[in-house]
Amino acid sequence: LVQTLEHTPAFVHGGPFANIAHGCNSVVATQTALRLADYVVTEAGFGADLGAEKFFDIKCRKAGLEPAAVVLVATVRALKMNGGIAKADLGHENVAAVEAGLCNLGRHIENLRQFGVPVVVALNHFTSDTDAEIAAITAYCRNLGVEAILATHWAEGSKGTEALANKVVELAEGGSARFAPIYPDEMPLTDKIETVARKIYRAGSISFDAAARRQLERWQ
Repeated sequence: LVQTLEHTPAFVHGGPFANIAHGCNSVVATQTALRLADYVVTEAGFGADLGAEKFFDIKCRKAGLEPAAVVLVATVRALKMNGGIAKADLGHENVAAVEAGLCNLGRHIENLRQFGVPVVVALNHFTSDTDAEIAAITAYCRNLGVEAILATHWAEGSKGTEALANKVVELAEGGSARFAPIYPDEMPLTDKIETVARKIYRAGSISFDAAARRQLERWQ
């Protein structure tokens, strides 16, 4: 348990990342925070396809959690890289590259909506971001029915995320969340894997070799 420079309590954990595990903090930390605060923000790391899916399908199910809103973090730089721009050139304005990379953000929004929880995009601001690039992102999100809000907390502290925090409260208190995992707990393991692969990663088909099937049968 630590505190921020503005004396907000926070539980800090050192992993595990979602590329090798579930990517969430402990159930104890989340449940403790829920008893101590009006609103609790918890990270589901390593991407909305990895961390968020495991947070929703595994942690929330097992811990009885019902999230009221999702904050999807994006950056202009990451979207430009998804649009084909080299890392060395990310500091230069390139609206076309941002627009080319926005399909990645759109897929994450689409994935998160499958769990029945409202989404807001936090646009983590860098000094190299331009007004035109930010406008392209906010317009794209608006067309999807999602608000994108600029976050400048790295420079301004809590003041830099005040608009974002107000939006999160609005979504949480709005009562629109209808949270549900994307597969039932009693589903066979092979079917769970196929469901995640198809719904989150858009796989066309799934195949298991004999060794994998034997292992899954033992776990089942």
